[in-house]
Amino acid sequence: MHLHHSPDSPASDEIDFATFLKSDIRIGTIVSAEEFPEARKPSYRLRIDFGPTIGEKKSCAQIAANYAPEDLVGRQIAAVVNFPPRQIGPAMSEVLTLGFADAAGEVVLFAPDQTVPNGSRLF
Repeated sequence: MHLHHSPDSPASDEIDFATFLKSDIRIGTIVSAEEFPEARKPSYRLRIDFGPTIGEKKSCAQIAANYAPEDLVGRQIAAVVNFPPRQIGPAMSEVLTLGFADAAGEVVLFAPDQTVPNGSRLF
């Protein structure tokens, strides 16, 4: 799957609502963030709490350009929680943390503008 990071990319092919709902996007709170020097691009290893049902999950995220690890703990973010885990170097990434590209092409995290319960699902 090729991800487009340019703001002038054309819209993707149309899908129906049922297809969209197959992506399970949830809110979680970052409980730890540490440097991930083995990654090809500057990245962090995150532990994210998605509430009592889904629990804590690990994610490897290329967000080092815009965030320091100590600024991430306690922050709510959105992630896809139903992709299969991916091995990234020595780490396992269990969820895909979501973000958008800033003007420099670096990731800005996608988050709610008010606190919501961990595990809340996008609809």
